[in-house]
Amino acid sequence: MGSNAVHESHTANSSSSRRIKARRESQCMKNSAASQESAKDVKAHGGEEEAAAADDREEVERKIEALQRIVPGGESLGVDKLFEETAGYIMTLQVQLKAMKALASFFEGLEKEKKKFGA
Repeated sequence: MGSNAVHESHTANSSSSRRIKARRESQCMKNSAASQESAKDVKAHGGEEEAAAADDREEVERKIEALQRIVPGGESLGVDKLFEETAGYIMTLQVQLKAMKALASFFEGLEKEKKKFGA
């Protein structure tokens, strides 16, 4: 495949990805607006339990959207897969943190050794 074909393929994929992302964001905004309207309707009708449940649903939606932004590739995932990816991402971050602490400890030891020998 020539470089022009690769570039065109990449451009087409990028364009398609942008359209999908825009549609998804539009749908999320519509869902959020509809959820807010339904919560207002429920509150207006005096159902405190229903209003609390609607508020809870809105809060869950906000948290899911936040996770989708935080987890790499999360914006394209459904809720179940998003939770799986979130768990994996947390585990990966924990391993990275452990590695960074080990490196920091190692370099601290090197600095102490340098000072010990007057370097």
